[in-house]
Amino acid sequence: MPLPTSRLRTLNDAPPNAQGRFVIYWMTMSRRLHHNFALDHAIDRAAEWRLPLLVLETLRVDYPYASDRLHRFLLQGMHDNALAAQSLPLRYAAYVEPRHGHGRGLIEALASEAALIVTDDSPSFFIPHMLASVAPRLPVPLEAVDDYGLLPIRSVGKACPTAFVFRRLSQKRLPPLLLERPRAEPLFGRSLPQLPSLPRALTERWPALSLHELGRLTDALETLPIDHHIPPVALTGGAQAAQMRLAEFLAHGLDRYQDDRNHPDRQGTSGLSPYLHFGHIGIHQIAHTILAREGWSPDRLALNPRGAREGYWGVSANAEAFLDQLVTWRELGANTLTFLPHAEHFDTLPSWARASLLKHAQDPRPYTYDLATLDAGLTHDRVWNAAQHELVTTGLMHNYLRMLWGKRILEWSATPQQALTTMLALNDRYALDGRDPNSLAGITWCLGRYDRPWAPERPIFGVVRYMSSANTLKKLRMRRYLEAHSAPTGQRTLF
Repeated sequence: MPLPTSRLRTLNDAPPNAQGRFVIYWMTMSRRLHHNFALDHAIDRAAEWRLPLLVLETLRVDYPYASDRLHRFLLQGMHDNALAAQSLPLRYAAYVEPRHGHGRGLIEALASEAALIVTDDSPSFFIPHMLASVAPRLPVPLEAVDDYGLLPIRSVGKACPTAFVFRRLSQKRLPPLLLERPRAEPLFGRSLPQLPSLPRALTERWPALSLHELGRLTDALETLPIDHHIPPVALTGGAQAAQMRLAEFLAHGLDRYQDDRNHPDRQGTSGLSPYLHFGHIGIHQIAHTILAREGWSPDRLALNPRGAREGYWGVSANAEAFLDQLVTWRELGANTLTFLPHAEHFDTLPSWARASLLKHAQDPRPYTYDLATLDAGLTHDRVWNAAQHELVTTGLMHNYLRMLWGKRILEWSATPQQALTTMLALNDRYALDGRDPNSLAGITWCLGRYDRPWAPERPIFGVVRYMSSANTLKKLRMRRYLEAHSAPTGQRTLF
């Protein structure tokens, strides 16, 4: 099946190079060699031109919050891809910047030998700015492929103010889209010419790393100019680990998801968000694997969808609940970043939320904490401290507690603007799934985005939804969680 046109954007006006030696797939967000629309398209373009395919996966050292934690997770994924590529009829090249700015000019140099370049289209992090910057400088077409969600990001055409609005719209549009899936094995039955050697740029000025060198660098991060204060975590990155996590969730988590996901003691979440963020697994594989497990067929979809959270998919309640998180909430964040520029800024919040928070900005705070104290998890609130400790030590935070975590920061900050800055700083520095549309959606939800006014009006919060640790302890099973994460993180000097 050719790539749906709704998933393709050409980012410049350059013509293809008829003398090009290869097609490039510049892998930036969908960092895997299977279930990947962008890879499918690059293969199709290479086959059309009867050219070899060069898959280039790059890693800068100057991206915001670059650290040992994030770098190791990414490098583990690159190692998986290098290993998998050995048995595929393509040439894989992994380039890791050894110092700031060393990779500058690489794409342009390779473009001079290429017929065209395919890359990933994503609203995440610095990717939109990077693509917009490099596209005009290329002598060949730069084709960006949207592999982010079940719903092509730009097909909505506007920012949706609530999950209900987005859910109702997506439910109406999803049925034909569910028939559009990337290939599980993109090169099965395909024959491409082999690229006999890497381009000179990748052997001389910007040398690609071998499989062995990637593995060695994963354990030698101190040689790179990144933040060494944020250590790696136990969770392993890469496509292989992502597949294992999905299999584990299907075997032991999905059937109890609805009841267990909000209780920290039960560890009922999928654990897939870091792998989705780094593209080590894709939403199409996850969604269709779950639907197949449920014995699903398209005729089970609701005939007249109205945006309800339950009853649309025609599957079990647990699968319905998980698919709503996977599709509605994850893709809502991407919708917001695409159609609401600078969604991380306070002045883009809904007008009612801004007005209410600013009205109460001068209210006395029961406690105020600076960024260093919050970073160290040394507040008076043991639930909040445990959530922060989990984030710092594991790179993860329980989904429900991330909402409470953000609400407490709002209550303890001098202004709501400062609260937003603090949430982003802590989340994006430590979380494996930070710097992501989904985590930004969760953070700004704490300040009223996607929500409605709630009575009664309260100090500090105004009519923004209130949450407390005391109520959380009453509602959730947390004894084992608090025992596991009660140790303070200790004083650090990051801020």
